[in-house]
Amino acid sequence: MMKSRMPVTGAKSALTALGLLVPILAGAQPRLDVIEFSSRVLKNNPLHDPVVRSVAVFVPEQYTNHAVLPVVYYLPGYDSSSENFIKDADRWRAFTQKLADEVTPVLLVVVDGRNRWGGSQYLNSPAQGNYADYVCDEIVARVESRYGIATNTPRRIIAGHSSGGFGALHLGMMRPDLFDAVIALSPDSDFPFTHLPLVKMPGVTNASLSEIESCMAPRMTIPLPKDGDLTYALGLSAAYAPVGPGRPGEFQWLYDAHGRFREKVWQRWLDNDPLTIVQRNLEAFHANQSVYLDGAAHDQFGANVGARKIYEVLRARVARCTFYEPPGRHNDHLQERLERGLAWVFHRPMQEIK
Repeated sequence: MMKSRMPVTGAKSALTALGLLVPILAGAQPRLDVIEFSSRVLKNNPLHDPVVRSVAVFVPEQYTNHAVLPVVYYLPGYDSSSENFIKDADRWRAFTQKLADEVTPVLLVVVDGRNRWGGSQYLNSPAQGNYADYVCDEIVARVESRYGIATNTPRRIIAGHSSGGFGALHLGMMRPDLFDAVIALSPDSDFPFTHLPLVKMPGVTNASLSEIESCMAPRMTIPLPKDGDLTYALGLSAAYAPVGPGRPGEFQWLYDAHGRFREKVWQRWLDNDPLTIVQRNLEAFHANQSVYLDGAAHDQFGANVGARKIYEVLRARVARCTFYEPPGRHNDHLQERLERGLAWVFHRPMQEIK
């Protein structure tokens, strides 16, 4: 099933709602198209999360079906989704048009990777569902069957912030033939520096193993914990440490029944750390991919530390790689940071962020 919710006006709205591509006429405005479809790969996911989700497509006035554009697939941070961008549509329409006028015209596609815990990290996991396949196989195919795709590189850019930056790095490594460039803004990485303090918080360490197991599918017999750190740690565990396909919805917890830290489970987290992956795997990215990393100078979660370390590893391996440290904190200046990353990818002049 596929349908479109497109808050545009006039005959163009009616035609687009029928799934038709129509040329943008002179004087047209940037628009938001909302595509909804039932995901095949998320069907029967163990957490019973929605399979019908919204994909937000921000379209600049330069788009026509005779002049297809590069596509930026944007992965929002933890507990955010395309729905947040749809609610803030005026701001993101204006941003997409600003990109078109000052950098280069692109389609900006925003996805929904949320789950019971708040976020999937955009990974495939039998403890949550196949969110990497959802993005790479289903969303990419549906968007490009409708809008086309540029033939010159970069054709596709995978971008994201925080957990979305983590997802952009992973999907860029996992599918290098699909994504020509990666933009990772304050990505989750360097887990001993960023994630280990989280899982040592009292709200996490004080939770009993029986309480944790009662939260998991298929039980889910109690509501989500009220402690935000604990809920976040549960979501990361579902992404990084699933038990396996034979026990869908279940994951290994970092603490045993006596409250002792389980190093083997922590190693499974580290195996998903983008910094660990690029350190171990010399072929983590194709040599011809472009990788843009950033981390705010005063990032309260320390995401700038891991991003810089990844850059230090990659800069000798890939054709183009850079790191930028903008001012501010983790969530500051996101539009400006994404614009700067895209300017770098497309070899356009970059603005300093102040």
